[in-house]
Amino acid sequence: MHHFQFTAFSYSLNAEANFYAKNIFIREGLIHFDFVTPTELIPGFILGIPGIFNLENAVAALAAGYLSGIDAGALKEALRSFRGVERRFDVQISRPDFVYIDDYAHHPEELKACILAARELFPGRRLTGVFQPHLYSRTRDLADDFARVLGELDSVILLEIYPAREQPIEGVTSGFLLQKIPVENKRICLKTELIGLLKHEQPEILLTLGAGDIDQMVKPITEAFT
Repeated sequence: MHHFQFTAFSYSLNAEANFYAKNIFIREGLIHFDFVTPTELIPGFILGIPGIFNLENAVAALAAGYLSGIDAGALKEALRSFRGVERRFDVQISRPDFVYIDDYAHHPEELKACILAARELFPGRRLTGVFQPHLYSRTRDLADDFARVLGELDSVILLEIYPAREQPIEGVTSGFLLQKIPVENKRICLKTELIGLLKHEQPEILLTLGAGDIDQMVKPITEAFT
């Protein structure tokens, strides 16, 4: 057990705090870093899931574990083997010529985090996103935010809105969202046509994004590109 005089602890991603990450670098899609505590620097941590946005959460979890007296070796092993939640940056295919990642992201902030993580891991590669908007009301209310975030992709494919429990709202369609997205290479696609379109497009880095029934496409896409 580590004993400290004070009871309030601060943590941060990489700025000076009681707990933070230092000497961060990315190798083969994994984040390596050293863990700074109030009394020592523990080197050689590896985060088993990608995305700098996940690292801050990891620092918080490590801080809690460290303060509970868990030894460094056990902390390292737990972090290295953490695979995240299902459909959160879920890597389906990873080859030098093609990477396919599925993510449950359906709010603008979640989409942004996922797209930034992909950019971080694959700098300079062409990023294609297939997004299924979720709910008419959310698509209408957050259209500008969705458009801005999806504008970070190189190629955008929109499926029709997943209605869940809602009735359609007049004028709110995937086409309404599509025209707002500041990307040249963008289109709407039916789920039944998606595999054919992707085969034609031959994406480098492919993301499927959304919380509707787009998850039914994960297996067919994976099989089509394996």
